[in-house]
Amino acid sequence: MTAEKHYPLLDTIDSPDDLRRLQPQQLPKLCDEVREFLLQSVSQSSGHLASGLGTVELTVALHYVYQTPKDQLVWDVGHQAYPHKILTGRKHQLQSIRQKDGLHPFPWREESPYDTLCVGHSSTSISAALGMAVAAQQRPDPEKVVAVIGDGAMTAGMAFEAMNHAGDIKPNMLVILNDNDMSISENVGALNQHFARLLSGKFYTSLREGGKKLLSGMPHVKHLASRAEEHMKGMVAPGTIFEELGFNYIGPIDGHDVESLVRTLANMREMNGPQLLHIVTQKGKGYTPAENDPIGYHGVPKFNPDIHELPSKPSATPSYSAIFGQWLCEMAERDSELMAITPAMREGSGMVEFSKRYPAQYFDVAIAEQHAVTLAAGFAIAGKRPVVAIYSTFLQRGYDQLIHDVALQNLPVVFAIDRAGIVGADGPTHQGAFDLSYLRCIPNMLVMAPSDEAECRRLLTTAYYAKQPAAVRYPRGNGTGVALGAITEQVELGKAKLVREGKTIALLNFGTLLPEVMQAAEQLDATVVDMRFVKPLDSEMLARLGDSHSQFVTIEENVIQGGAGSAVLEYFAANAKTQPQILTIGLPDQFIKHGSQAEVRADLGLDSAGILAQIQQRFGR
Repeated sequence: MTAEKHYPLLDTIDSPDDLRRLQPQQLPKLCDEVREFLLQSVSQSSGHLASGLGTVELTVALHYVYQTPKDQLVWDVGHQAYPHKILTGRKHQLQSIRQKDGLHPFPWREESPYDTLCVGHSSTSISAALGMAVAAQQRPDPEKVVAVIGDGAMTAGMAFEAMNHAGDIKPNMLVILNDNDMSISENVGALNQHFARLLSGKFYTSLREGGKKLLSGMPHVKHLASRAEEHMKGMVAPGTIFEELGFNYIGPIDGHDVESLVRTLANMREMNGPQLLHIVTQKGKGYTPAENDPIGYHGVPKFNPDIHELPSKPSATPSYSAIFGQWLCEMAERDSELMAITPAMREGSGMVEFSKRYPAQYFDVAIAEQHAVTLAAGFAIAGKRPVVAIYSTFLQRGYDQLIHDVALQNLPVVFAIDRAGIVGADGPTHQGAFDLSYLRCIPNMLVMAPSDEAECRRLLTTAYYAKQPAAVRYPRGNGTGVALGAITEQVELGKAKLVREGKTIALLNFGTLLPEVMQAAEQLDATVVDMRFVKPLDSEMLARLGDSHSQFVTIEENVIQGGAGSAVLEYFAANAKTQPQILTIGLPDQFIKHGSQAEVRADLGLDSAGILAQIQQRFGR
């Protein structure tokens, strides 16, 4: 790739200051170059693509109008922030994104002064921007604050909580609603852009504010004038709900017309109070395959953009998500009372086939994890059999509901916890590092960690027929290729499995690190037990091993604090007459950075060599 040949404008831009030296008529050409650079770079490195392609014009316009980094831009989630990284001095590092020691996959405060909020989960931008905006107004030269949030993220309650608060205290801030789930015709788009410029212009704003002052002592007339304004705006803008929340609504406008965006943003930058600009964009804009399949091109592997087809991902074994999806379909064949719930992760959780075969039993609640958990509670109360498919990192957002609405009432809800443990390239916000710790302290919860896909299937069935809340956690990635049993196979509650008999030292495995544990055990001639249950622990197995082994090692892909190893320590502290030596191996007390799963596990000593080295160091073996 020859930068001078392909990117004559982009090559001159190393910061937004450089961008702001361009003439407005040069911006469309710059957008073309940014889009092409993004496509070429991500196709060589892998990463998020479709979302960023859809926000090129918006990103250029924001940095052109606002005085970043003094003015604060807050990106929601951050999948769409690759163009932001390109324009803020990181374009030459973009090919390292999501790779070990490379650029962070999302906006990250430690990485750049232009990244104002560390993100990765959705619907946090408005709350954070509100805090920044209130603080800014307490300074003599206040900065401007902008939050960019997608229509999907706007479904979460937290976004509306923040807007409700902002509408009450009325700080100067702008929320941009990036709507990429609908299109507007050219005629409607042109009309809305015209009214957007009109409604954000100084004439309308001064007329509106002046009218408010004039009518302040005439409440009845003021009410009629307000209603008239609402009707006028309602003719061209579906913004009533935002107006009711206290925001001045502008839009919708074409989010791919960079010059119009610049003019509208320039007007809105000078407006007082909470503002909402509604723009319509297309995911994957400018690259036909991504436009046609924005879900498939959301996160991509390395690929050739000229072929217009992503490479297949051949694997001899199915993923754990696919194993879950298959189990779900088979269980639904047997039980029409099964209700499957996901918070907007149908593809990731392996539920596509189920959603097609059992649409009346499938519920995608959008990005609303709290609602997903309590919806399941409602189903259970009504005699249904709810299964919540959710990533480990996302279940954290529904923790209060898990405790109060499910566990407190001892309701039979199954939590199929995907992406448990190290997930790799998505980094700290997505690592499933905490679920064993935050689940096992909850009364009534069953907590299970299968060692392979066959055990995962058996434990899911065990959870389904348990008459209490039950969680089965499994990792991102593929299984080992073991044969799957019948859908009816279960495991006795709280019973571990002796895998290898050895001497002196016992390795207690929790989860899918069992192959690594077995390799270490061969070197040590150690006993290996696949514990399967974190709660309840197999106390009979531990008591028997305590009589014949003086050293124990627990291995888990979860933080050590409060995890499965802590449960074993608690057991021996309460029950053993002679305390054995115990080593707990797991994730350290830090947020785990991005890199491939293999790289991260090796760095943390969770591969066979690392496990063996930690045991030898601790016990001198």
